[in-house]
Amino acid sequence: MTDLLADAVARLYEADPDEFMPLRKDLADAARAAGDKDAAKKITGLRKPTRSAWVVNRLVRSDPEVTGRLAALAGELRGAEQSRDGSQIRELSAARARLVDELTRQALAGLSAPPAAVREEVTATFDAALADPEVAASLGTLVRAAHWAGFGLAPLADGEAAPAPEPAPAPAPARKPEPAEAVATHERRRQERISSAERDVAEAVEAAQAAAVAEQRLEDTVRRLEAELAQARQDLGEARRQSYRAESRQRRAELTLGRLRE
Repeated sequence: MTDLLADAVARLYEADPDEFMPLRKDLADAARAAGDKDAAKKITGLRKPTRSAWVVNRLVRSDPEVTGRLAALAGELRGAEQSRDGSQIRELSAARARLVDELTRQALAGLSAPPAAVREEVTATFDAALADPEVAASLGTLVRAAHWAGFGLAPLADGEAAPAPEPAPAPAPARKPEPAEAVATHERRRQERISSAERDVAEAVEAAQAAAVAEQRLEDTVRRLEAELAQARQDLGEARRQSYRAESRQRRAELTLGRLRE
């Protein structure tokens, strides 16, 4: 990436979305005037971010530690999933919810009464960045909010392939097994039961992790609704006071008018 293009990307994705289109034109014109037609073409092709995506980009670009914190926790979550440590996964799921909540507050700091939809999309994007390496890599140049709907974490692009299942043994002639064969048959059945139990544990761990994340999101929604309800009650009280004062003025005016007519 040329210096002109890198500078344009940084300025465009840090600037308010309302300034994106005119700023993009100015930067493309500047690159063209500098003789870098390729950079000018790429700058023109940069897409305007939504407000929620801009909020995330702005935080990531202003605080380089954000991506490191997300990457560190994502690595711990992957390690816990691979080891199928249910206790550790529960602890890390709670840490995941706390980190997402903290980063959301930081991203929205300084904004005047951000809409609930923007808050929810920012939360969803940080949560998706923990689950999906592709989302994490796009932080800073996001065009729209990201969402992660799966259980657990997305597989790594360079991860090892799952081992191929062993071929089923050829059927043996029907005869009474000798003691050694009976032991081998018992061991195979035991291993099958262990494999089945391990799959059940993995599925239960993923379900528990998803439930913990969903619980945190619902708690965030409850807190937001409670704050909105408190504000609505305050507005209602003020409206009632204004109505009472207006009625009092009306009564006094009617009394004055009555006296004047006598």
